[in-house]
Amino acid sequence: MVSRIIAQHIQQIKKVMLDIGDTAPDFSLKDDEDRWVRLDDLLLDGPLILYFYPADFTPGCTAEACDIRDRHNDIQEAGATIVGISPQSGSTHRRFRDQFELPFPLLADPKKEAIKGFGVNGPLGLGVRRVTYLIGQDKTITNRVVADFAIARHSQFIDRVVSDLGDY
Repeated sequence: MVSRIIAQHIQQIKKVMLDIGDTAPDFSLKDDEDRWVRLDDLLLDGPLILYFYPADFTPGCTAEACDIRDRHNDIQEAGATIVGISPQSGSTHRRFRDQFELPFPLLADPKKEAIKGFGVNGPLGLGVRRVTYLIGQDKTITNRVVADFAIARHSQFIDRVVSDLGDY
């Protein structure tokens, strides 16, 4: 019975999660330096790689963030910006960013406004799905990857995005 209820809830989540062709919802969140950042600001200079992750300092999220850190120059050279969002506070993000020398901003979404807007809230409202989006300057989602535990899929996604953007 419980497994059926959880399976139904996961199906509901999949229905509301934004997909390719959808318009990214506007948001305004504080970054790890306590500055307000809007989606429009992030799209000023080109496409945005927006990744949602469950929590700072967890083994999987740390591995993902460090992998992105190591690809950051390639992302910038391709003309894209990358930003991470999770529900932790700005001060937690700042410690995480400093400890692992992350060269990109982390946005705090403690009320899960953007998380819910993109439909990446975890099952039963717990946690956050690990989802990475590519958003064009017109706010259209042009690609995405969903892989809660397969962090390598996010790395492969970023490699494809960088390659595709570099072809323009």
